[in-house]
Amino acid sequence: MTIDGKTRLAGVIGWPVEHSRSPLLHNHWCRVHQVNGAYVPLPVAPGRLEAALRGLAAAGFRGVNVTIPHKEEAFRLCDELTETARRAGAANTLRFVEGRIIGDCTDGTGFCDNLAAHDVRLEGQALVLGAGGAARAVAAALQDRGCEVFIANRTAARAEALVQALGAGTVLDWAEWPDRLGEMSLLVNATSLGMGGREDMDWATLLQAGQAGLSVADIVYTPRQTPLLKAAQKHGFRTVDGLGMLICQARAGFQAWFGVLPEADEASFDLLAQDLA
Repeated sequence: MTIDGKTRLAGVIGWPVEHSRSPLLHNHWCRVHQVNGAYVPLPVAPGRLEAALRGLAAAGFRGVNVTIPHKEEAFRLCDELTETARRAGAANTLRFVEGRIIGDCTDGTGFCDNLAAHDVRLEGQALVLGAGGAARAVAAALQDRGCEVFIANRTAARAEALVQALGAGTVLDWAEWPDRLGEMSLLVNATSLGMGGREDMDWATLLQAGQAGLSVADIVYTPRQTPLLKAAQKHGFRTVDGLGMLICQARAGFQAWFGVLPEADEASFDLLAQDLA
């Protein structure tokens, strides 16, 4: 990679940020598409986000991704928001245009694109576990595609607040959702359960009420095969891991900053799968 005065610059802001696989993916796409661009990790401490964003915009960056813990603050700092970002209540993909910060949220779109790539039909009833930022983005995207969305969260008040913010949806009690699984065509884990391979739930038992045709998706991608997905496979359900969501949500940002829409192809999956191994 050669950086010169014409290099397009973008990056990912987080605290910490060294765990992010986004630089690996975006710089791979720059090489594949022969783009004179560079994508760098940008560690920004809490309380410094506004200064960092304004400084990067002034320095000529095309934009950035924003990850934990800055997504909600980034949303508030944007000068302009897409409707998708407004629905998600967060911004993870920012463009800098003439000093203005334009915010989008590609998490939900990336999630649904990944489902479609795995031949999961976006229809019927979908149960989303969790009520955080990722759950809101996923639930909003599913609703926008015609799914009837149910939310279950250990803290019921957060689930109620999410449904109110979305303007639609149904809250299920956390203890109740396994018994309602037979009504669902899609189950989504939008929590951190299973991250790092921790077995936090007796998924095999919880999935027993699921019916043939159920698809099970997990936004967690470390490990790629989470305890939930392993249990779902034993029940014979279609499963979708979180790595594809990571890749699919990155495509729109790359196009905005570097002018090319990359494919979520096998080479991209192999690159990140090797890094996660």
